[in-house]
Amino acid sequence: MKKVALVTGASAGFGRAICYQLIQQGYTVIGAARRREKLAKLQLELGKAFYPLALDITDKQAVEQILTAIPSELSAIEVLVNNAGLALGLERFYQLDEQDIDTMIATNIIGLTRLTRQILPRMVERNRGYIINLGSIAGHYPYPGGNVYGATKAYVQQFSLNLRADLAGTAIRVTNIEPGLCGETEFSVTRFHGDVQQAAAVYKDKQYLVPQDIANTVGWLVSLPPHMNVNRLEIMPVSQSSQALQVVKMKS
Repeated sequence: MKKVALVTGASAGFGRAICYQLIQQGYTVIGAARRREKLAKLQLELGKAFYPLALDITDKQAVEQILTAIPSELSAIEVLVNNAGLALGLERFYQLDEQDIDTMIATNIIGLTRLTRQILPRMVERNRGYIINLGSIAGHYPYPGGNVYGATKAYVQQFSLNLRADLAGTAIRVTNIEPGLCGETEFSVTRFHGDVQQAAAVYKDKQYLVPQDIANTVGWLVSLPPHMNVNRLEIMPVSQSSQALQVVKMKS
């Protein structure tokens, strides 16, 4: 019987690396993303073990019909990696573009939740499955400009923990991976609306995580004994740490 994984945000960054990793570990991977051309290229690279699925997780109807959009032999999804997500802007909240706010909430919260709602019932029926959510340290540690993005990742953390509470008595596992600074992805280019130079400055002269680090983590999680659940996993490069509370001079 095929081991099937569904990975969202599969066309680049974490998602792309996770697809490679899971295929190396014997999974057939459904790679979901908006960009069809990148999925087609990935299929050429990965072959028959990769099934491309054009999906915008902010599209309610498309998400609700996902199980009819894939071949029946791939419908018994064993691992769901909720990787699709984004940050937009680094302005203070009172200056943040309202469309950016809506997009982050629609993608990071609503899309992730709806997709999980579609996949989880069949996992419960089989009493077998693993949901791996990609959160962020931004869900724990506030920083100026992190406002809505950090709040969406705090939701992902709490949603993950509450799923485990709902799933008590089943064999279904849930983990929230919370990465820190990670380069060689499209994260900052997206955050800065395509400004490549501004994005590059985030990582200049810094040691950072890379997508393969996160893919290796996913590979490790799915290889653990089925009785073992890692609730949340916070990962930073050694160059990064939490900061002391800030004290500033107030304006008069």
